[in-house]
Order: sequence, then C-alpha cells, then structure tokens
Amino acid sequence: MTSLTYKRFLWLLVGAAFLVAPFVAYPLFIIKMLCVALLAASVNFLVGYAGLLSFGHAMFFGSAGYIAGYVLKTWTGEGLIGVLAGVGCSALLGLVTGMLAIRRQGVYFSMITLAFAQVVYFLALRLPFTGGEDGLQNVARPVFLGFIDTTDNQTLYFVALALIGFGFWCIWRIVYSPFGQVLTAIRDNEARAISLGYQVNRYKLIAFTLSAAIAGLAGSVKVISFGLASLTDVGWGTSGDALLICIVGGMQTLWGPLIGAILIVALEHLMVSSPELIQIVQGLVFVAVVMLFRKGIVGQWLVWWRARQANAEATKSHHIS
Repeated sequence: MTSLTYKRFLWLLVGAAFLVAPFVAYPLFIIKMLCVALLAASVNFLVGYAGLLSFGHAMFFGSAGYIAGYVLKTWTGEGLIGVLAGVGCSALLGLVTGMLAIRRQGVYFSMITLAFAQVVYFLALRLPFTGGEDGLQNVARPVFLGFIDTTDNQTLYFVALALIGFGFWCIWRIVYSPFGQVLTAIRDNEARAISLGYQVNRYKLIAFTLSAAIAGLAGSVKVISFGLASLTDVGWGTSGDALLICIVGGMQTLWGPLIGAILIVALEHLMVSSPELIQIVQGLVFVAVVMLFRKGIVGQWLVWWRARQANAEATKSHHIS
C-alpha cells in the first residue's frame, strides 16, 4: 500500500467512524471531545507551525462562547449568526492581543498572553451579562440556516461535526499553503526569514489571529451544544489542558490534537466519580508519553511509519540493482 493510498484509507476510516459514532455513543460526549480537539488544534497550529507558545488560548475559547451565547439569548435564534459573532469576537481579541504580544519572544510572549487571559477571566467574572460565577446559562438550542433544528442530539451532532470539521480543514489548508510554509521557515530560523525580506511580525500576527478565530469556533460550538458558558472556559486550566493534549497527541501533527483529546477527555469521563484523581492520572499519562513517545503518540507513529517506508524503498532499490 502506497503512502498516498494509506492516507486516503485513513481519512475514509476516520470519516466513517465519526458518521457512525452518534449511533453507538452519546452524541454530546463526542461533541465535547471534538470541541476540545479543535481548541488543542488551534494551539498546536500556533506552537507547532508558527513557534509561538500561548498560555492564554482559553480566553478565545471562552469569550467566543460568552458572545455566541449572549447573541443567541438576546438577539437571534439563528445558530450561524451566533457562531460568526463568537468567532469574530475571538478573532478581534486575538488581533489586539497579538499586536502587543508579538513584540516579544519566548517566555515573554507567553506571559503576555497569560496576562491578557487573566484580564478576560476577570471581565467574565464581573460583567453583568456573563452571569458571574454561575456563568451564562440556559442558552437554547438554535436553528441553523432557518430550517435545521438542533433540538435533537443527533442533528446537533452532525451540525457540530460540520463546523468542527471546517475548523480542522482550515488548519490543514493553512499549514500546507505558501503562507504556512513561511510560518514554518520563521519558526525554524527567524533571522534567516527576515534576511529574505519577509515581514515576520505581520506573519506572526496573522497566524495568531487565525489561531484565535479557530479556538473561538470551538468555543461557539461548545456553548451551542451545552447551553452554558462558564468561567472554566476562560480559566488558565483550559489553556493548560489544551497544551497537554497537544504534547500527548503530538506537536506539529494534524492528527495529534484529535488523538490527545480522545485520550484525555475519555480519561476524565471514566474518572468522573473520582475528580481528585484526574489530575494525578493525567500527570502520569503525560510522564509516560514524554518518556515513551518523545514526539507524542501520533508524532512517534509518524517517525516509525516514515522509517518503515524508507526501509521498504531501500530494499526495493537494492533488489532492482
């Protein structure tokens, strides 16, 4: 089986699995997993492909949820408008944050994003429309495009799957575009990219804004599905969980955030009766992955697959000669 054929088969297998999933598992559980995976994918895009480590991505995830929920509760019942409002808010917040953060590098960049996230957390706690510690509750299930009623869980699942799938497609399209190649060059050798004439800060700002918008898409889908936007969504712990999922699944891979989210969210679900042990088990999983899979689960598998392909090609060439 060639590499291209294998990739197509894998895509078809994953697509079929997600189409069948709501008939064999609880749809809302899978939606939660997908939302977390897209949030982690937005972090993975920024860290793995642009070289920018953000500790505050929860602010985009949570603020989009609050805005989408507020719009749906007070202005309109059209779900697409709520999603666009949430994504637009997170993109704007990402633009403002990025304009200041990209002026610094390394840990200083990360600390600026964390500081902005804490400001957003404080606003979510104090602003009148957010509900404070109780969160923004009772967001009714919307109608999409005027005729798709998401009251039914399975209908909601397929709408959420389409939106989350669009978010992953955007990441894939950006990564393998000329813009994505420039981002990779900046990540690998910023000084050389500058010497070649690229306006590095402009590329970083665009990447940061796009990443924020994708995180906002995940937050908007989450609040539409569960009818709640809470302080947990904008808390620093959510940013930490997203980064943990990226490391476990594999940085600089498109599948890593999805595999990491499945593993971490499934562990949380299985241990819901023992919440005090969740952090301990997650820590043990993180240590095990770091020790056994230096590039994450998917990253290490890709290393093995490429080595296997190289050996097969070398053997084939040897036999021909």
